[in-house]
Amino acid sequence: MLFELIILICLIGIFMFLISWLVSPQVLKLDGKHVLITGGSSGIGKAIAKEAIRRGAVVSIMARNTTKLEAAKVELEKVAGNSFKPVCFVSVDVAGEYEAVQKAIQQVEKKQGPVNMLINCAGMGVAKTFEDLKIEEFKKLMNLNYFGTVQTTKAVISKMKERGGGRIVFLSSQAGQLGLFGYTAYAASKFALRGLAESLQMEVRPYNIYVTVAHPPDTDTPGFEDEERNKPEETKLISDTSGLFTPDAVAKQILQDSVNGRFCSYIGLDGWMLANITCGMSPVHSMFDAIQQVLTVSVFRLVSFFYLFHFTRIVSKCKARKDKEQKEKML
Repeated sequence: MLFELIILICLIGIFMFLISWLVSPQVLKLDGKHVLITGGSSGIGKAIAKEAIRRGAVVSIMARNTTKLEAAKVELEKVAGNSFKPVCFVSVDVAGEYEAVQKAIQQVEKKQGPVNMLINCAGMGVAKTFEDLKIEEFKKLMNLNYFGTVQTTKAVISKMKERGGGRIVFLSSQAGQLGLFGYTAYAASKFALRGLAESLQMEVRPYNIYVTVAHPPDTDTPGFEDEERNKPEETKLISDTSGLFTPDAVAKQILQDSVNGRFCSYIGLDGWMLANITCGMSPVHSMFDAIQQVLTVSVFRLVSFFYLFHFTRIVSKCKARKDKEQKEKML
């Protein structure tokens, strides 16, 4: 009994040593730091820009639409109030030519200084069944959601390594943690960001650069409104289980997790469950995170069966109703 107790204590000690070695990010103070946000003219990106300004950051935003960028600049500079700091913006398609993306980032760095935090919010969602999606739509989503993120990150990473620090945020989705009806193209592009984030984090950790992959739920943004118009009934019913969050709440959580060096950013009860059940081999931020992942993963896997059963029933009921309506039309 004594021998077994000694072995257990040794194992716990080794576990705590490994975790303490793996988790060592320092909190990044944003006062005076340059935060660059792609997709910053609307939605979550603009909300993050506002929160960064409130924390004293120097902010630059990138998007394609110049008119929206100009309007966002005016709105963001009002947030600064008395502590006015100019907001820089540049129009560029992050999924376009890499040279154009590089040039755009060099342009904002010339005005605002080197990028200390890059937040990749540029992206879009399409909710259609696999059969209804065109091949071009698969490519478009992957180009913007994934390759757009790759290109902007590629353009800032070298200077971050030279300076010995930085933060990079990838905006994934809860659809980047589990595949759902209607998201065969969208989920694939968001799942890809997770693999990129884990691999990149291992490469850049020695340079004091920390990657955060954010998995926000449905958020009340213009992009979400556009998506809702053509979203399949099944997708709407499944999405309703998580509720709808405000951009401000999501933005605050993402920014806080990033400055803390947390790898996985989530919000809400469902977000907490998904973060733990899908943690896999991802980096850990704290001893608390490590322990709760170890303790909850089995329980949450059990809970997930009820969710999957509920989602499958939704799909089955919708199909049965559509089949019945089709037969009635044929009579």
